[in-house]
Amino acid sequence: MSRTLALCFEYLGTAFCGSQWQPGGRSVQTELETAWQRLTSETGRWIFAGRTDVGVHALAQVAHIVSDTSRSLDTIAKAINAITPPDISVHEAWEMPTGFHSRFSARQRTYRYVLDSAPAPSATLSGRVLRLDHQLDWAAMQAALDTLIGTHDFAAFAGAGHEGSTTRTCMLAQLRPAEWLGRPVTVLHLQANAFLKHMVRNIVGTLLMVGDGKLSLEAWQAIIASRDRRNAGPTAPPQGLYLESIGYDPALQPLATSSRWDGTTYFRTYQG
Repeated sequence: MSRTLALCFEYLGTAFCGSQWQPGGRSVQTELETAWQRLTSETGRWIFAGRTDVGVHALAQVAHIVSDTSRSLDTIAKAINAITPPDISVHEAWEMPTGFHSRFSARQRTYRYVLDSAPAPSATLSGRVLRLDHQLDWAAMQAALDTLIGTHDFAAFAGAGHEGSTTRTCMLAQLRPAEWLGRPVTVLHLQANAFLKHMVRNIVGTLLMVGDGKLSLEAWQAIIASRDRRNAGPTAPPQGLYLESIGYDPALQPLATSSRWDGTTYFRTYQG
């Protein structure tokens, strides 16, 4: 009897060509499906809740598959972790209702982008943050982010090749000071019902221009109103970007709670 199985897992994107299968490249999907075939002898496809590009990381990605395996959920999670390389780690496995879809059942996605502007660079965080060599105007950047809240046309931040509607609803756009491995960093949190291709990185690239004093709040708003990608800033590098969590209907327990893992293993947000 077929079962719909879901996984919540993390990965370090540095050595991957992205989350999705690509010919000749090492992808997260390829590693996961290879492990699954070794475990179950099935060649099914794992469907991811969100797509991440080369060099982008995930703290709580979700994927599902329809399978005939009779193995227990605990066995599945432990076995996949034993087979996959150390830059992928499964948090938990669940059995979901028939018709569940990791992508289409999701209500929201949350990303974080990590900025490091400490006086000296960190060797241990290399490839995991965007290193800045100067301080930015964080207040001006937050003022710009405040304008993203609500439903807007984000065409100015859409990557090349995007198809379909560019209207999205943003629920969270906030900069927060945090600590990672004893080092102060600044974390940008963005949450929306869905994101366009390269949308977060294009927002960050433009936001950095605001922080540098190269764009006023009025110019930022004019870029959004223009709906023209050519008016926005450059695409920020991938290494500072993390898929933080996928949000589901509360009825989809325990997935709805577990997939909101907050990544406190990596960051401690300052209080006050």
